[in-house]
Amino acid sequence: MTTRRAMLGAGVALIAGAQGFAAQARGAGSPKIGRIRRLSPELDAVVDANAPIEQLTDGITWAEGPAWVANGSYLLFSDVPGNVMHRWDAKGGKTDFLRPSGYDGPPTKIFREAGTNGAIISTAGELLVCDCGNRAVARIDLSTRKKTLLATTFNGKKFNSPNDLVEVRHGPLKGSLYFTDPPYGLEGGDASPAKEQAFNGVYLLRPNGEVALVDGSLSFPNGVGLSPDGRRLYVAISDPKRPVIMAYDLGADGLPTASRVFFDASDLLKAGGPGLPDGMKVDAQGRLFASGPGCIMILTPDAKLLGVIETGFPAANCVFGEDGGTLFITSNHLVARVRTKTKGLGR
Repeated sequence: MTTRRAMLGAGVALIAGAQGFAAQARGAGSPKIGRIRRLSPELDAVVDANAPIEQLTDGITWAEGPAWVANGSYLLFSDVPGNVMHRWDAKGGKTDFLRPSGYDGPPTKIFREAGTNGAIISTAGELLVCDCGNRAVARIDLSTRKKTLLATTFNGKKFNSPNDLVEVRHGPLKGSLYFTDPPYGLEGGDASPAKEQAFNGVYLLRPNGEVALVDGSLSFPNGVGLSPDGRRLYVAISDPKRPVIMAYDLGADGLPTASRVFFDASDLLKAGGPGLPDGMKVDAQGRLFASGPGCIMILTPDAKLLGVIETGFPAANCVFGEDGGTLFITSNHLVARVRTKTKGLGR
């Protein structure tokens, strides 16, 4: 039987060639980039290893926060340093959706990244975002672009720069949001004089506006995801010294009863894969499509690495869209998509 370490080793051995492959594809004038690495036969039920990865658009400083709007069939994503949220659709390509997307005040040196970051479409059909520049979790009206700040502080102190979020979609906690709050949006990060929180937290925002701390011990919490039953929370740690994905067992109140390292991406990082664990999405069977060094990792609920989707550049985040079987990937300066055999858990 192929061991997890052997599969990881195979992925590590192959990942270094991704950038060269992508460069060759672009040099040939092809809209196809990267490649899919099959590390386990189980991948065949999830995605075809020969499926093309299509580059949809580029020219972005740092692409993040993809969200698929089913009512309108278009993709939203953010250029976080550029402080703009873009829209993409098959007919019109890339256009501005909201500029500025985050901070809209007078010039300031406080922010390294002032735009919106993580974004989702809620079960109610609303656009919910992590707004680095306003240091808030916010709701944006899809028609009027009006923004409402939902949470800006914890214990009377401003958040650092909320980064990513996921919604509880069923049960008594339905409508609650888990979100992360690293210091990436602040100039100087942890050393920023504007940083008010003593830690970089993971939080639970309840529908009544109450904010509860989930974990305040992580170095750089980033992407978040939930299992289909809502009982397990995943948090990516974008720390080169500890590039892992954490898993939390959740109690009835939505807070952790236990936690553990779910997946360690250190070997992929040591192999030279660009980037770190970042955004993620979960499919209907509970598999994670999670950003890792040089790729989107496809992981089973028991942390088996089935394969990786490589664009040749750092991957920030992803989202399922169209009929639920297309994975959109925000990767450095570009946005790409690939067809899958699975469907996303909400979009």
